[in-house]
Amino acid sequence: MTPLTHQPLAIAPHGLDELRERDDAGVVPRAYAHDTDGSPLRCCLRRSRAGERISLVAYAPLRRWAAEVGAAPGAYDEVGPVFIHTGTCQGPDPEAGYPFAETGARRVFRRYDTEGRIAGGTLVRLPVDPVRAQTVVERALHTAFGDPRVALVHVRAVEYGCFQYEVRRP
Repeated sequence: MTPLTHQPLAIAPHGLDELRERDDAGVVPRAYAHDTDGSPLRCCLRRSRAGERISLVAYAPLRRWAAEVGAAPGAYDEVGPVFIHTGTCQGPDPEAGYPFAETGARRVFRRYDTEGRIAGGTLVRLPVDPVRAQTVVERALHTAFGDPRVALVHVRAVEYGCFQYEVRRP
């Protein structure tokens, strides 16, 4: 696999530790053994496997980024559901390419400026060919960061609106 120009970021380890105690909605998560494959894990940027212990937690990605960089996203702050491993995991595989690039899936690439305000977005349908799907993701991120105002991109699933991962300006 060719090295990625834009690095997909999982939830940071310190953030995962916090979410495992109390999520961004203030709820103590409940762990369970997932009985089927397929939930998108935001701790390691891969799909869950049957039998893994995972939790569904409320996560505020823009709020956490804003706190880190001193921005104030205001009304653009959102809290939504994400799956994470109940315990520590090995994190993302840097050789895996862009995560959750399933063929035929629709993704929105939501752009944010340095203040945490929305600065545009792009809707894409990923092609059937997985290699081409990776290229489409790369192109959408290249276009997003072609705008000098863009500091951050959130990749989201269209069907559920779920946050998939973030990419920061290289």
